Amino acid sequence: MGRESMWLAVGFIGQLAFTGRFVLQWLYSEYKKRSVIPVGFWYLSIIGSALLLAYAIYRQDPVFIVGQSFGFIVYLRNLQLIANYREQPIAEADKKG
Repeated sequence: MGRESMWLAVGFIGQLAFTGRFVLQWLYSEYKKRSVIPVGFWYLSIIGSALLLAYAIYRQDPVFIVGQSFGFIVYLRNLQLIANYREQPIAEADKKG
């Protein structure tokens, strides 16, 4: 596999992960019968964003780089918030609503 083909594969895999997050969210919401964002959504978001960011850097596309960099930070922060919430004692979490 040549260098260009490898980077195209990275880009397509990133896009597939990024699109997969919406499929996951849709199917999970259908299962729950209400709109829900599962934790897997954020993992697929960060994986897709990281791969697309790497691809954007390879392509030297500043618009794509800025867009994916911001998203990566947001997805990472959401995973941190989820982890912090899960580490709280149940009584403390209940107080926060």
